[in-house]
Amino acid sequence: MILKKRILLLLTMGVSITGAAQEALYKDQKRPIAERVELLLKEMTLEEKVGQMNQLNGFWDVTGPAPKEGTAELKYRQLERGLVGSMLTVRGVEQVRAVQKIAVEKTRLKIPLIIGFDVIHGYKTISPIPLAEAASWDLQAIKNSARVAALEASAAGINWTFAPNVDVTREPRWGRIMEGAGEDPYLNSKVAVARVQGFQGESSEDLKSPHTIAATLKHFAAYGFAEAGKEYNLVEISNATLHNIVLPPFKAAVEAGARSVMNSFNVINGIPATASTYLQRDLLKEEWGFKGMVVSDYASIRELIAHGYAKDEQDAALKAVEAGSDMDMESYLYVEHLADLVREGKVQESLVDDAVRRILTLKFELGLMDNPYLYLDEEREKKITGSKENREAVLDVAKKSIVLLKNEKGILPLKKKGQKIALIGSLAADKNSPLGSWRIASDDNTAVSVLEGMQAYKGNSLVYSKGADVSVGAVSFTTEVKINTTDRSGFDEAINAAKESDVVVMVLGEHGFQSGEGRSRTDLGLPGLQQELLEKVFAVNPNVVLVLNNGRPLTIPWAAEHVPAIVEAWHLGTESGNAIAQVLYGDYNPSGKLPVSFPRNVGQVPIYYNELSTGRYTNTDGLVFWSHYIDSEKTPQYVFGHGLSYTSFSYSNLWTEKSLYGMGEKITVRVEVANTGERKGVETVQLYIHDKHASIVRPLKELKGFKQVALAPGESKVVEFVLSEKELGFYNNNGDYIVEPGAFTIMVGGSSNHSLEKLITLEK
Repeated sequence: MILKKRILLLLTMGVSITGAAQEALYKDQKRPIAERVELLLKEMTLEEKVGQMNQLNGFWDVTGPAPKEGTAELKYRQLERGLVGSMLTVRGVEQVRAVQKIAVEKTRLKIPLIIGFDVIHGYKTISPIPLAEAASWDLQAIKNSARVAALEASAAGINWTFAPNVDVTREPRWGRIMEGAGEDPYLNSKVAVARVQGFQGESSEDLKSPHTIAATLKHFAAYGFAEAGKEYNLVEISNATLHNIVLPPFKAAVEAGARSVMNSFNVINGIPATASTYLQRDLLKEEWGFKGMVVSDYASIRELIAHGYAKDEQDAALKAVEAGSDMDMESYLYVEHLADLVREGKVQESLVDDAVRRILTLKFELGLMDNPYLYLDEEREKKITGSKENREAVLDVAKKSIVLLKNEKGILPLKKKGQKIALIGSLAADKNSPLGSWRIASDDNTAVSVLEGMQAYKGNSLVYSKGADVSVGAVSFTTEVKINTTDRSGFDEAINAAKESDVVVMVLGEHGFQSGEGRSRTDLGLPGLQQELLEKVFAVNPNVVLVLNNGRPLTIPWAAEHVPAIVEAWHLGTESGNAIAQVLYGDYNPSGKLPVSFPRNVGQVPIYYNELSTGRYTNTDGLVFWSHYIDSEKTPQYVFGHGLSYTSFSYSNLWTEKSLYGMGEKITVRVEVANTGERKGVETVQLYIHDKHASIVRPLKELKGFKQVALAPGESKVVEFVLSEKELGFYNNNGDYIVEPGAFTIMVGGSSNHSLEKLITLEK
């Protein structure tokens, strides 16, 4: 009823609902965008401005009749009167054309909508989950993946994605770890830039193309540090961690031209991020000079009330707009209250103008103001969606995302002829789970299963047995996954198949919907009966290859000790089974490296490679009083940057031109890398530093460079890095970037457990 009264009030406040707007100067395409935006702003009523700050979810069948009652009717009336600036989850040329037609043919100023959508790791053709893609460490492949997503989404009429997620996190219990690039700020920064460029193109001019979409950096800020890994939880974080770990990927992607930022659900420093003036106005818009728009997360402005930070709807709208939230996603609080707040003198209209200016600028940049139907081409939609080229691109990044964690006894790669292979696990035949979480435009059961991928290799005898289901009942994006803990009816068949085989490939892990938003876990082991099944199969045939499907690090201490080969295959998307089979059979030599540490047990969490030393980091006196656990090793099961190959690599001759450098001098680092095995392979060479003495304690090691090198057997190459003040400095507790003189250890190797070290010194 309140919403209905608000709509009726708006209709009496000067908003024209009929007739075309007069031809205006802002339509002149020869004028600069900034000038056109100002000219348009002058023509807008206060209500029309506020309407641009209102984003609605799809709320009716837009190709059917207009809704005639209830909330849907009120939303529809907002849309046809120019009180909606954007819509989300409307997709497909037919649907988008229908809502866009309302916006540009029924409203006074004919301002088109921006159509937003969660294109997280693909639209119809699904790439690996983002955490898996980060394991490729291949920035071009990641960029290509985002490019495929942009091509398909834009062909469906979408021009704005709520991605990439650039949340650094050290918390595997948090379900949304699958959406980002792991625990390291440097890797996250590089991946963030690659994804922004994949979505948007590499220049501001590229946004005008109907084949690109605007990117959104999320979640601003520190959402990945949710306490206890629990979704939507508060964040307790130091300034040093905020500025040195959390913020760098956002800053890098802003500098790369990302056009929007989404704030986060969490409380930080006692204030919900949606209402944080420091984060959104002081830091993002003022200090960083961000000219794009800030969108709230879903209903996060309304949630200021639930947080206990706003007393009511008006107060929530006031605090959000003052803090710098430009667009209200699905709270309806701006469109209901903001005009009144301005007229009452509680909110300055200049704040509204600033928000609308940013929103309109993006619409101009996307070309929508000159052609609202720019993205709408049914033939292009049919041609691009699911194309052979798109599938080849996601297959490429899927293969590169696979990490070989362990390979003993020469069990991998599998022989292509003469082997009896048992393939065990319900996930091996699953065509839905490999698509992973956050793939809401995809069609269910469209992934290539591992079973299908291995069946393409005809030279072996392959027998499949389910063993046990991971889950029971239907699963979906919006429902909890119910884990099978009782049905062992398939155990005997699987065990018998293992007995009669030369090699057993077991595909175990999480269902694709066990990670993602709202999927926090306290137990990081194999869900349900899978650990029991693994041990029983191993007891009759120890020649086991464990293929993990998962969206987060899992605790697998028993497997790490007993199983000879372990392949981290994540949720790899549409071409999952083909990618896994090609790696298992050696047609692709695995090259992935972990972007996140794998703990031995959940009691170690959070665990990460770039930790700080304590005063008692090592055992120096032989007594119990040092930083460790009495019931577990303190090291990870598998470290950040770890990943094996079917060949082997050696490092030698770590070189710098000198050992003493002046402030501001660039430091060239060279290392020789050799392929000492029998197969061609790709190695990701990683460079870390340690600032040994600083005004703020620095991590024991920090990734500051990586390069991938392809080497034939017996071949060696010199890999070169250049370190500058950009890599050698850090942020103090005030957020100021500083570089201090002193000693630095340079470390180079194939993982964060580096192999070579060299000491250099910066002097004043």
